[in-house]
Amino acid sequence: MHDLTQRQVEILKSIIEEYIETAEPVGSETLEKKHSLSASPATIRNEMVRLTQLGYLKKPHVSAGRVPTPKGMKFYVRQLMKEKELSTAEEVAVKERLWDYRDKTDRFMRELTRSLAEKTKALAIVTTDQGDFYCAGYANILEMPEFFDINITRSLLEMLDESDYFIKNFIDIQDDEDVHIFLEDELGPKFNGPYGFVFKRYQTPMHLNGEIGVLGPSRLNYTSIVPTVRYFGNLVEKIAEGW
Repeated sequence: MHDLTQRQVEILKSIIEEYIETAEPVGSETLEKKHSLSASPATIRNEMVRLTQLGYLKKPHVSAGRVPTPKGMKFYVRQLMKEKELSTAEEVAVKERLWDYRDKTDRFMRELTRSLAEKTKALAIVTTDQGDFYCAGYANILEMPEFFDINITRSLLEMLDESDYFIKNFIDIQDDEDVHIFLEDELGPKFNGPYGFVFKRYQTPMHLNGEIGVLGPSRLNYTSIVPTVRYFGNLVEKIAEGW
């Protein structure tokens, strides 16, 4: 259950999808012009204020529009968005790329990480509970407006140098989620920026377990990234049956 009316849900969904696309705070004027909302501009503004009070939106600047909070983004992911699954052709292409490395664990993990980075256009991370850490897609983050800020980029790169942080903090998470989403402060005190991390726990017959995921801004395109991370995680387990 949630504490929102249907109109508030529609407005929140529109704001989040606009923010994911543009990386800019969203104002009532933009919603009125680009989205078919059954409400007047004044009503939209009032509802945005209410959504802010309820913790789903925040106002980053005095004269700016609103952006979603982690609470708002998680509500969107869990209850509003429709996942965009990989097509059969896309799945086959991924399998074909990785198949030749199925008997070479380290090389397989490296190619798996590169493939995930290319597919999501973000930073891909794979860990094992034996302490291995694979990362690919550094260039992808430089295409994202959030990382035009050198301090945000520096903070992220410094964290990637501390691979043990990922392994120790995310490898033993136990809950009912098949794909986990950590946003901003949920990533821990060492992260200082608008980051989002989507990952899945994988387990193999040879007891090589770990996480596979995607790191980027908190406005990641979860519609496609969540099912993609799930597919790659399942693929590790499937191919590992032959190890």
